[in-house]
Amino acid sequence: MERVKDFVLHNLDERFSLDKLAEVAGFSKFHFNRQFSMYTGMSSFQFVQIMRLKRASYQLVFNRETKIVDIAFDAQFSNHESFSRAFNKVIGQSPSEFRTNPNWDRWKQQFDRPIEFKQLESKEQIDMQINIVEFKTTRVAKLEHRGNPDRVLASAGKFIEWRKQTKLSPVKSRNTYGVAYDDPSNTTAKDFRFDICGSVKGDVPENPQGVIAGEIPGGRCVVVRHLGSHDKMDDKIRYLYSKWLPASGEELRDFPCFFHYLNLIPEVQEHQLITDIYLPIK
Repeated sequence: MERVKDFVLHNLDERFSLDKLAEVAGFSKFHFNRQFSMYTGMSSFQFVQIMRLKRASYQLVFNRETKIVDIAFDAQFSNHESFSRAFNKVIGQSPSEFRTNPNWDRWKQQFDRPIEFKQLESKEQIDMQINIVEFKTTRVAKLEHRGNPDRVLASAGKFIEWRKQTKLSPVKSRNTYGVAYDDPSNTTAKDFRFDICGSVKGDVPENPQGVIAGEIPGGRCVVVRHLGSHDKMDDKIRYLYSKWLPASGEELRDFPCFFHYLNLIPEVQEHQLITDIYLPIK
C-alpha cells in the first residue's frame, strides 16, 4: 500500500488503471481495491482524485495567473464543469470562489483523511545526514501568523501577495523561511506562533498585509535536509530534540527551530519539496 501511495504521488499526471495499481501493490486486482479501502478508508481512485484536487487547490491560490480550465485539465478532468463539481463537493466552494476567498478551515477538514493515510507509514529508523553549520545573520520581511495552525496557508497567501506587489523579496532570488515558535501538537490553537519570512536587503515599508522587518540571528546550527511533504517533517524535528540533542552534549540557543524552504509549491509538486531544518545551538 505504501508503494501505491508513493507511486501515485510521484505520477499524478499519469492515467492510472486498477491493473497497474494492483501490480504496484503486488496484489490481485480482484482484492486490491477492497484492501486499499480497508487501509485508507477510501478507494484507490478516490485517493488519486483527492490528491489531484489538493494539488489543484494550491495552484488556484498560489498561481493565480494559470486559468482554471488549465488547472482542471492538469488534474485529469475532461472539462471545467466536472472539475468544478468535484472540487465543490470536496471543498464546499467552486474553484473561482476558493481562488478569491479560500475556506482554509474546510480545506483542512476535507484533507484530513489523506493526511492520516500518510501518518500510517511504518516508523522505520530515521536515516538522515546531520551537520553543524554557521548560519549568517539574515534580515527578513516577516508575516507573523498568530492563532490556529490550520490557518497558516491563509497567512502564506498574504505573504505571497506582499511579495508580488512590492517585489522587495522576490521568491526566485531571495530565500524563504519559516520560524516555528511552537509545536502545534502540544500548543493550543490560540497560542500558536509561526513567522513566514523572506530575506531582504533594505527596509520594509508599512503595507496592508502586515508584513514587518525582522531578523534570523546568526550562529551555530544543526541542520537536517528533509525531502517531500512538509507534513512529514515532525519525525526529524522530534528526533533532533529528543535523541540527537541529549546525546550530543550541545545546548540550544535562545531562538526557535526554523526552516529554509529551498523550493515551493506550485513551482514543484509536493513530493519534490526540499526543506532544511535548522536547530540553533550555542
